[in-house]
Amino acid sequence: MSSSYRIDRRAVLLSLASAAIGATTVRADSHVPKKPDRLIVNASGGEMGQAVEEAYGKVFTGNTGIPVQMSSPHDLGKLRAMVQTKNVEWDVTEIGGGEARLAASMGLLEPIDDEVVDRSAYPLEARDPHLLTTSVYSTILAYRTDVFKGNTPKSWADFWDVEKFPGGRSLANSPIDNLEFALIADGVDPKNLYPLDIDRAFKKLDKIRKHITAWWSSGAQHVQFLVDKEVALSSAWNGRIFNAVGKGSPIGIAWDGSSIHQAYFGIPKGANHTYWSQQFLAAMTDPIAQATFANKFVSPGLNPKSVEHIDPKVLDYLPTSPENLKVAYWMDDLWWSQHTAEVKERWQRWMLG
Repeated sequence: MSSSYRIDRRAVLLSLASAAIGATTVRADSHVPKKPDRLIVNASGGEMGQAVEEAYGKVFTGNTGIPVQMSSPHDLGKLRAMVQTKNVEWDVTEIGGGEARLAASMGLLEPIDDEVVDRSAYPLEARDPHLLTTSVYSTILAYRTDVFKGNTPKSWADFWDVEKFPGGRSLANSPIDNLEFALIADGVDPKNLYPLDIDRAFKKLDKIRKHITAWWSSGAQHVQFLVDKEVALSSAWNGRIFNAVGKGSPIGIAWDGSSIHQAYFGIPKGANHTYWSQQFLAAMTDPIAQATFANKFVSPGLNPKSVEHIDPKVLDYLPTSPENLKVAYWMDDLWWSQHTAEVKERWQRWMLG
């Protein structure tokens, strides 16, 4: 009797445990919405959009079975109209720098679910509640190594020192980066740049202006100025210089005082498939996918494990390489989003003056 009871009791307990497990599974599954027939990811288009699809879309589809459809371009005005009319077409979208901060402040983006999108190892500068930093790039000081042999420029103070480092110079026709570089050249600690002292920056720019022989407005331009030896020094984007050096151009990089710019993706407020959108953002933190993207564009993601999969030839040209990162500063997109209009207006007057 007692033996029979023990067996029956054990059976009942096992049955209850099994039922509990089953109930838990059902409850978990009940939170997973039906899979859409596709996920629409909006990005820059061109090679960049293709790389997003190949690197991150492949991981997402492999994890979920949901195909990705790319669209372009990213546009803050269209995003705002979609959200305001509650007719959101995009499930995930790229958003540029300062516009990303504006989009977040305007309530146009869903919050990122940190239980799904793991950014615990990311720098604090890249943990915005509504924006996922998917890659970074740097504006650096580039120079011709055949012009400066042995004693090479190493900082923005050197860029401003036209006697010690003579030769034509180039800067972007934009206040962004240039105000920071001017302040660093004037002795401001990169860790204490913001809020920018605009007056001080323009005074320092006054001192270098007549030595700027070319103003660039695209990545292709600043590389060509250096390749053609039209200038000896220039601000430049790290990826463009990597490609130029790979083709044999004698160009070196000074990383001290370089800026780190973030590329962002987010989920539009009211998107149709937010559960799966969060899964796509999670796929964008995959280290192998980030390495694939970095190897193509020299713009790394921020998962530390991605370094293990990046081509060694690329590593020295990445802003996230430890030696480069420790002498760089993070561009404050929030400050720029609040001051861009007034500073650009002043920049235009300065350029005409």
